[in-house]
Amino acid sequence: MISTDSLTRVYDDFVAVDKVSFTIGKGEIVGLLGHNGAGKTTIIKMLTDFLEPSSGTISIAGLDPEKSMTEIHRRIGYLPENCPVYPEMRVIEYLDYAADLHEIAAGKRPALLARTIARTGLAEKALQPISTLSRGYRQRLGVAQAILHDPEILILDEPTNGLDPTQIMHMRQLIREMAGRATVIISTHILQEVQAICSRVIIIKNGRKALDADIEELQRGEGLRLATDADQNILDTVLQKITDITGIREADSAGDIHRYELTITDTGDHYRIAADVAEVLATAGLKIFELRRQQRTLETIFGEITTGKGRMDS
Repeated sequence: MISTDSLTRVYDDFVAVDKVSFTIGKGEIVGLLGHNGAGKTTIIKMLTDFLEPSSGTISIAGLDPEKSMTEIHRRIGYLPENCPVYPEMRVIEYLDYAADLHEIAAGKRPALLARTIARTGLAEKALQPISTLSRGYRQRLGVAQAILHDPEILILDEPTNGLDPTQIMHMRQLIREMAGRATVIISTHILQEVQAICSRVIIIKNGRKALDADIEELQRGEGLRLATDADQNILDTVLQKITDITGIREADSAGDIHRYELTITDTGDHYRIAADVAEVLATAGLKIFELRRQQRTLETIFGEITTGKGRMDS
C-alpha cells in the first residue's frame, strides 16, 4: 500500500531524513515513533506531497506521486500537526467545504457529514464557529476532515494532541474502527499511543530508521534482571557456561552494585535459567542483590535506541 526507498530530505547542510525505507501493507496500523525533531513530520509531509524528497522514491497504492498525485490525494486522509482550520467558519461549513474539495457530490454530503460528525463527537459543536472551539475539539475537527471521504490511507500527525483522557480513548477507538478498511500511519512522540493502537512500530532517530518491527514480537523478547557485585568482565566469564544466556548488558551501577539485563533464548525456561545463574554466582563467591524475570516493553526498547544502546536498521 505504501513504500519508500532511501527517502531523503536535506535542508542546505542539514539532513532531516536520511535514506529511510519501509513498506506498509493494507490494513496495518503503524506507529511512526520518535522524539520531537527526529524527522517524523518531514516523512509525513513527503508522503502527503507537502514536501518534495531530495532523493529516494515513494509509492502509494502502486502509484508514482510524480505522475499520479491527484489520484493519490483522493485515497489519503491527512491530519497535519496543529491542523490548520478557518476560525471564521462554522464546523459544519468547514466540513462541507472539505467535502467539496474531495469532489463529493452535493446529494451525498448531508448523510456523510452527519455520520462523520457523529463519529468524531462534534454534534453539539456543529453550528458553532471554529474560533470558539477548544483545542481538543479543533483536533476532533481535524480528524473529521481527514476521514470524511472514507480514505484508503489515513495519516495522522499527533492525533491525540490537546485531547483529555476521555477524548483520547474515543480517538483510539475511532482509529481502530478506521483500520478495518484503511491503512493507518500515526506519527507521534508518545509511547502510550503506539502501544495502545498500533500493531507495528517504526522508530526514527536523527532522521534515520532505527527500528521497524511488530510490537507483539518485540515484547516477546524477555530476559532476566540481575543485580550483583560482579563487574562486566567477571560476569561475562562466570556466565559463559550457561548457553541459554545470549546477551549480557549492564543497565547501570552504583558503588559495588551492578545491574544487568540478561537476554535468553526464546525456548529457554526462565525459572531454570535463573536457578542456574544463582548457583553459578554463589559458587564463584559473588553476591546476588536481585534476580527476577523481566519482560521488554516498547518503553525499554525506545530508551535503548534513543540512548544509543539499541539497534539502527539499515
